[in-house]
Amino acid sequence: FCPESCVLQFIYSQLIRLILPFILLRLWWNGRRAPELRRNWYQRLGIVPRASGTVVWVHAVSVGETIAAAPMVRRLLARNPGITILMTAMTDTGLAQARKMFGDQVQYAYAPYDTPGAIRRFLNRASPRILVIMETEIWPNMIRQCRARRVPVFLINARLSERSARGYERIRGLAAPIMRSISWVAAQAEKDAERFRRIGVAPEKVAVTGSVKFDVDIPEDVRAAAMALRQELAGRPVWIAGSTHGSENDQLLAAHGKVLAEHPGALLILVPRHPDRFEPVAEKAVKEGLTLARRSLGEGPAQAQVYLGDTMGELMMLYGASDLAFVGGSLIERGGHNPLEPAGWGIPVFSGPHIFNFETIYQSLLNDRGVKLVTDADDLAAHVSSLFSDGQEREAIGQRALEVVNKNRGALDKVVDGIIERV
Repeated sequence: FCPESCVLQFIYSQLIRLILPFILLRLWWNGRRAPELRRNWYQRLGIVPRASGTVVWVHAVSVGETIAAAPMVRRLLARNPGITILMTAMTDTGLAQARKMFGDQVQYAYAPYDTPGAIRRFLNRASPRILVIMETEIWPNMIRQCRARRVPVFLINARLSERSARGYERIRGLAAPIMRSISWVAAQAEKDAERFRRIGVAPEKVAVTGSVKFDVDIPEDVRAAAMALRQELAGRPVWIAGSTHGSENDQLLAAHGKVLAEHPGALLILVPRHPDRFEPVAEKAVKEGLTLARRSLGEGPAQAQVYLGDTMGELMMLYGASDLAFVGGSLIERGGHNPLEPAGWGIPVFSGPHIFNFETIYQSLLNDRGVKLVTDADDLAAHVSSLFSDGQEREAIGQRALEVVNKNRGALDKVVDGIIERV
């Protein structure tokens, strides 16, 4: 007799197998812009270099999660120099970010697709001692096979929206056994912890550690690069829009036009989230009559009105060269991105109304008036112009944002202690 969960797991695995050819075709198509995707396609099937020693598998879906994992990885290496960190990501930008941060200190691979065969091949070759998943990348075969091999699975910096929790409850027959297989959930907030318990994680396996993203780590070389760029800008008013998406870029360019009407010397540093947006954004800026400089071409921003951050892994530095920041994915319904990176520089933070991906973090900033939510591009332009005119208020808001970061530090130590304690 096979219980309902077994039947659902079988159906899920068969569906993944059926769509795998189409996923690989899409991978090949995307490889036109990112050749590495084609060169390493076999890693998606679990064919990765064999590893030896004590392997800690750290999985982060993309750039944001990879950056969030970085302080934890550094701390684990410092406390356990003999371990091997294997970092995986679903995207080429995530792996590129990891390589930029760690060089040859860690090993890298694309995460395998969640078919039974791909996961089995990956585990046979990598032989991880533990799996650390950043935030909420829950893949049934990955977690089930780790449990079968007695590989503990930790969800770190875990968050779960009410909408996602209701989704898991609708497929409880599949989700609950997977949730029971998780060894430890380090939740960002009590409401996240409650939702994980609700969908099947044992209460004793859930702890509220806070968000590791409050442990903002700005290396000295990043600070020095930010200061050098700031000096190049010679005191111009500068605002940055980071991790922007799609039509949001058009709105931000329009907003900058309004800012320029009041502050002709202002500069917008615009950093799209995905590389495939670099060219369209550059074309749009020129079409709007804005003078453009591109960082990837080594063009100086001194005479430009828009400075396109079309490089990878430099967003944190570019935040540090700015007077205030808008965090993207929030004027459109993407749920927003991490506001703590600019807050860690002590500059004011703006976001649009769609911030459900980081609701706990935003609430902390809102409670202490370290962030301002705007309704649309016109509202954003008005606030940017206002703060360019009021340096005292700009500094006060930025200081409040930094204080929120500082008083919430400490999650990283709890997380690393929890991992080491359970290995």
